[in-house]
Amino acid sequence: MSEELVMECFQLITYVGTARSCFINAIQSAKAGNFEEAAELIKQGDEAFVQGHTGHAGLLAKEANGELGNVGLILIHAEDQLMSAESFRIIAEEMIDIYKKMAEDKQ
Repeated sequence: MSEELVMECFQLITYVGTARSCFINAIQSAKAGNFEEAAELIKQGDEAFVQGHTGHAGLLAKEANGELGNVGLILIHAEDQLMSAESFRIIAEEMIDIYKKMAEDKQ
């Protein structure tokens, strides 16, 4: 695996790791009743996720062109992190909706 590919994988991991952290923090903000902050964290997470997704698309294009050669564990880990962040986004949205409903019901 080339050094360039390793760096691309680490960039992907960094972006989607940031996204996942934002999504988790958004849940915590919603739990505390800070729904505007939660929405902002979802937005920040989405921005980081898009950067990671774009990097992933670039890697897929290289693979389709036969430029990747041997795929290492680091790329598999990067893809796993991408899928994990996407799942956390879905869960975060659902949990924020639940916390909003609970807050409305208290009023």
